[in-house]
Amino acid sequence: MKFTAVAFDLDGTLYHDFSLYVRLVPFLFKDQRLLRAMGRARNVLRETGSYEGDFHATQARLMAGFLREPVEEIFERTERLIYRGWEPYFRDIRLFPHVRDTLEKFRKAGIKMGLLSDFPPEAKLVNMKLDGYFDIIICSEMTGRLKPDPLSFLELASKMKTEPQGILYVGNSIPYDIEGARKAGMKTAFVCSAWKKFLLAAGKKEVADFCFSDYRQLSDYVLT
Repeated sequence: MKFTAVAFDLDGTLYHDFSLYVRLVPFLFKDQRLLRAMGRARNVLRETGSYEGDFHATQARLMAGFLREPVEEIFERTERLIYRGWEPYFRDIRLFPHVRDTLEKFRKAGIKMGLLSDFPPEAKLVNMKLDGYFDIIICSEMTGRLKPDPLSFLELASKMKTEPQGILYVGNSIPYDIEGARKAGMKTAFVCSAWKKFLLAAGKKEVADFCFSDYRQLSDYVLT
């Protein structure tokens, strides 16, 4: 067995981002300023790497500064419209083909499985009917260090009681997932389209320890 454990990102890794974006079109038309402000706030938090107090409260203060609106109002809208408001969309999200089969195989093989996402994953996993597969589930917001900060990846390894070098981290973002996991000492697997995988191979660009476009390839890589 190559790895003691396999850990996953969630958004864009277990399902295609496009399937969520389509459902968010009405929100994006109505509340795109709020979402852009959230993105800017999270970029600031990535760059500074430190803050005092609750993550959501700190994020809301930054967003309020960008939007020039009251902090309390921004906090409430963000919690209601984004954190809780997006959760129901995941009931109809289609997983990438063979995701569930791959998780089943890993579980039967006795491989520990973890999940690290930058956004709270628990309700999403329940709605996607994937909540029973992972031994450890954490959110970067809990550690106060968003990807690619290695602290969150190291916290995942600690909770899984596994040395980082024994973990394969699977993600769809090179700068956030792959680079963050690599800095923490983990092995990495990059999920991408078949076309992107071909271009990476043609250019002999090694962005991760393993690149795949089909979850059956990941299963074979881990189990053989």
